[in-house]
Amino acid sequence: MSNSRRSFLSGAAGLAALGAVGPALMGASGNTFAAMGKGPDTLNLHDDGTYDTVELAKPAWTIGLMQTPVHTFEVSAVKAGMQRNLKYIAEAIDKACYYATPDLLFFHEFPLTGWRKWTRAESQKMCIEIPGPETEVIAAKAREHNVWIVFGAYVRDPDWPGHVLSITTIMDNKGNIVDKHWKARNVKGLFPGFELFTTTIHDVLDQYVEMYGRDAVIPVTRTPLGNIATSSTQREPEIFRAMAIKGAEVILRTATGGFEPIDMQATSLYNGVYTAVVNNSISPDNGPFFDDPGSGGTALYGPDGKMLSEASSKHEQVVLSRVDIGALRARKRQPSIHTSLYRDVYDSYHERYSPNLFSSYQPTSLEDAGRYLKDKSNWK
Repeated sequence: MSNSRRSFLSGAAGLAALGAVGPALMGASGNTFAAMGKGPDTLNLHDDGTYDTVELAKPAWTIGLMQTPVHTFEVSAVKAGMQRNLKYIAEAIDKACYYATPDLLFFHEFPLTGWRKWTRAESQKMCIEIPGPETEVIAAKAREHNVWIVFGAYVRDPDWPGHVLSITTIMDNKGNIVDKHWKARNVKGLFPGFELFTTTIHDVLDQYVEMYGRDAVIPVTRTPLGNIATSSTQREPEIFRAMAIKGAEVILRTATGGFEPIDMQATSLYNGVYTAVVNNSISPDNGPFFDDPGSGGTALYGPDGKMLSEASSKHEQVVLSRVDIGALRARKRQPSIHTSLYRDVYDSYHERYSPNLFSSYQPTSLEDAGRYLKDKSNWK
């Protein structure tokens, strides 16, 4: 992470790197976006219940939740496997836009690769660059159909050599990369005999803040469709509360292989936001996995926590629903909470795993990550 690279990404040069979409989507504070240049260390946070926005393109819009298969492949077939999956994504976009084009299409966590117990070296072969050849294929479809597209992928970044990143990309209807959201954290101490080695914000927190600013730790992207936040994290409601406090209006959550619907519903109910979750469909030809590894359940929940639409089965489909963003914004404020009652509890809480554990060492495999993290817990 060279100083010259950081200097390029800061200030006016950083805005130029965002392309034409950058200034058009800037919040009132003029901040750059997460993981796309040096942003502020001061949080974009109001003290009167309001939050930054940009002008809406329309008072209501249609979201298409893309419950599609996961197709993994052997490392020896990475080029052919990636091309097959990219071709499928492009065809799925065409199908979703055949009769009437939604305003935004939202894919699950790993539509390009799926997931296997790859080593770090193997996973790096699955990584794309943003922008890159794969994103340009998707961008061409965004331009063709005039549709926003959100999708997850394994990513490599020259600023983070050797790291495997899990990033959700927000692309506008002109094919511009509007924002790149890193996964906030991986769950640790859950899997038998191994741990995940993808690098999250928590794993390199100090370096991440140094590169992108403290405000980018909980990213909220202000767009003409509303304030969008994304996440592939589950069962940590504090993260989504923080997003809502910072002005998130639509939270797009991905899953691969299952989730708890109540976790998604509660995100909407407790924070007064729209919450979409996209999971994979039943997935034949998915390597070492059964066709149905916890598939289905894709849905959209309204700001009152009620389900607005849901996949009718576990098979591949697009779930369409309306987002009445104008009506939400007319009454929306930050969540009304009472931090004076429990701020000291949070300040005194000791995290089970400290941040920055991957700053000094990057495990070579899932098993190596398990060995490395085995004695890193702060708890007994």
